[in-house]
Amino acid sequence: MMSDEGFGADVGVAYRRSVRAWIAVVEGIGDVWAARTPCSDWDVRQLVNHVVGEDRWTSPLVEGLTIAEVGDSLDGDLLGDEPRLVARAAAEEAVAAVDQRLPDGGTVHLSYGEESLGEYLWQLTADHLIHGWDLAAATGQDRALDAGLVDAVGAWFIEREQMYRSGGAVEARPDSATGGTPSADLLIAFGRDPAWTA
Repeated sequence: MMSDEGFGADVGVAYRRSVRAWIAVVEGIGDVWAARTPCSDWDVRQLVNHVVGEDRWTSPLVEGLTIAEVGDSLDGDLLGDEPRLVARAAAEEAVAAVDQRLPDGGTVHLSYGEESLGEYLWQLTADHLIHGWDLAAATGQDRALDAGLVDAVGAWFIEREQMYRSGGAVEARPDSATGGTPSADLLIAFGRDPAWTA
């Protein structure tokens, strides 16, 4: 059970909560690292590697480094022989960096230019939430999403969906997908079919 209740628009609390939920799913992965995921280009290991990469990028970015300054040091396979341990360590490093920097606010240098720290954290919160569902669906775990996070990310994403889709950051809404609940509607907005099966 998550300990941060009623975070509302507090992106720091939402971010930490999404990371904890993500790690809980990672730690539930069995021996299915090559299984398909709802992200058609990635198997389970590649999906986890993607989010670990985001977590490893978080600290240098919130500390003010540019993508050019980080360079290619975080390219390739980051998981090694202990992917669960690596994922937890990367998440803890990212959360610690955010906790230190967030009170002062400021900006981060992203691939498309400077962005507010708060907006960057909403992006990360959404990614941990949605990819947590991807991973749960791919590995036979509980797909239920945190209702509070669904509401918060949904409120944030509603004005950004078309921009993200036109920029190629999310897939088209699947024609055959059925919504009707906040979680299903959010997954569809992010290009997922809530009924996806491997």
